[in-house]
Amino acid sequence: MLRYLTAGESHGPQLTAIIDGFPAGFKPDLDRINRQLALRQAGFGRGRRMKIEADRAEIVSGLRHGLTLGSPISVVIRNRDWQNWKHVMNPADRSASSAAGRNAPLTAPRPGHADLAGGVKFNHKDFRNVLERASARETAARVAIGALTRQLLEHFGVRFASHVIRIGSVSLTKKYDTADLPAFAGRVEKSKVRCADASTSARMVQAIKTAGKASDSLGGVVEIIVRGLPVGLGGFSQWDDRLDGRLAAAMMSVPSVKGIEIGAGFKLAGLPGSKAHDEIHYRQGSDPARKDFYRRTNRAGGIEAGMTNGEDVIVRAAVKPVPTLGRPLMTVDISARNPARAAAERADLCVVPAVGVVGEAVAALTLAGAFLDKFGGDSMTEIERNYRAYLDAPY
Repeated sequence: MLRYLTAGESHGPQLTAIIDGFPAGFKPDLDRINRQLALRQAGFGRGRRMKIEADRAEIVSGLRHGLTLGSPISVVIRNRDWQNWKHVMNPADRSASSAAGRNAPLTAPRPGHADLAGGVKFNHKDFRNVLERASARETAARVAIGALTRQLLEHFGVRFASHVIRIGSVSLTKKYDTADLPAFAGRVEKSKVRCADASTSARMVQAIKTAGKASDSLGGVVEIIVRGLPVGLGGFSQWDDRLDGRLAAAMMSVPSVKGIEIGAGFKLAGLPGSKAHDEIHYRQGSDPARKDFYRRTNRAGGIEAGMTNGEDVIVRAAVKPVPTLGRPLMTVDISARNPARAAAERADLCVVPAVGVVGEAVAALTLAGAFLDKFGGDSMTEIERNYRAYLDAPY
């Protein structure tokens, strides 16, 4: 069973991730992991923190001679901003004097953030004790180990892409061609907001600029595409076997994500059954991963009854605007129970492009888990043998 944990605070010394159940005999490409970390930091509308950090992953356990051992893999990402905040995170250390006002307790919770609920839950009267861990900074750790599991799936022919289809009121209305997924992903990476259409990208950038001038923030919608998964991952026997449920839970765990749809999603509710489902076709010798069955449409988003059906897995996530605003909303100061403006923290104007990168990572973690459930073994040699046998078996 593939499982993982992350630890660390936004302004602490480092982020740490541990992933267990990863097979032995795999050679990770650290440069490709760091490439995903860099993509997570990019995107128009990101805040000043991204100019401070230059996220780099260090694999500190689970490797020998460049190959995985089958033991837990630990990944560390150092926080450069720790040097600016260590006197806040560790009040006993007064060596740094800049921004001393940060030492004052945060008592005005931000609407839309974890501050108040987390404060009540843990009986914290200083919301920094909550926000440091609730921060989306944690997703850097998941991107690192997600990039590792992505490489495992790519070894078996699986491919990933993501793109932004909406920011604020600006939506991608033009048809986009994903037939050549690597080329599509290349076009997305050329955009400041990771949108495949240049004219729509320009309008999205302008919308973010307008929101910034108004001291506001914007949300949007991202789409994650995963191609090449074999038919039959996941299950239907128990509720937690269902892969769409597992993917939805993983995506909803990403900060700011408030809605998920797979395939045509909510549009299916308005269609008759004759137009909602994907007719099945067969062409002998076409694709052993799909057992030669295929669809001309993909309204199901690659998952039926909790299992992959061989088509692209397509997940869309609705991302709310960042709750930390330049002009804070009204709240209640818990120290005096008086009306107050919410606490102001350094924040982004728009995180939608970054959520696509994070979404690819958490999808990879979930799908790799399902892949290993089906074909798993303790070593790459065993998994490759199991997978080949599945492809070669007649149906």
